[in-house]
Amino acid sequence: MKRAVSFIAVAGLASAAAAQTGSLSITSSVVTIDPSGTASFTLSVWGDADFGTAIAGGGFSLSATGGDGVVADMVASVPDWATLGFQDNGHAGGGNYNGVIFGQLIFPPFIPPAADSMLGGGAVLLGIFEVALVADPGAFFIEWTLGGGVGPFVMEVFTDDGGAGTMTRLTEADITFGSVSVFVPAPSSVVLLGLGGLVVGRRRR
Repeated sequence: MKRAVSFIAVAGLASAAAAQTGSLSITSSVVTIDPSGTASFTLSVWGDADFGTAIAGGGFSLSATGGDGVVADMVASVPDWATLGFQDNGHAGGGNYNGVIFGQLIFPPFIPPAADSMLGGGAVLLGIFEVALVADPGAFFIEWTLGGGVGPFVMEVFTDDGGAGTMTRLTEADITFGSVSVFVPAPSSVVLLGLGGLVVGRRRR
């Protein structure tokens, strides 16, 4: 009986060790403030996985806290490799984004994964959001958090096995979602002080 229990425990550990997971993280550029007091910046979304050869596609959304009355609009774009099936669901107001879907065609050996989508060398850039603020919004603090809910999976990972390869789809349960906080003092005050721009960003995983 002891042997049976030991075997079950070892099998359970092996199953846990084989779990395949991914992560989405987000960073902010430096906030720039022009002489008119208009502030602007970009948010960049990055993907990574603990297995596989390349990111083949996926979809994610953004939720914001503190963006009401501050964020006027947001426009999404994806890298050149990720434009297959690109779908921009648009800004939902207040810094919230309905979602972005992206992907690429992989058909080895004729069409390999794009170099910029390859895993193993650090996180892969998946999308960029240009953030436009209302005129002179005053001091503001906004936190953006990544999420799913855009499609049936958040990330699809291609694994090169020497043949046709395999595709693994990761859902929200398989993904660690990151967030970033952006603080900027009142842009008009910064301009009066003669500062070129200021940002305090905090990235959380």
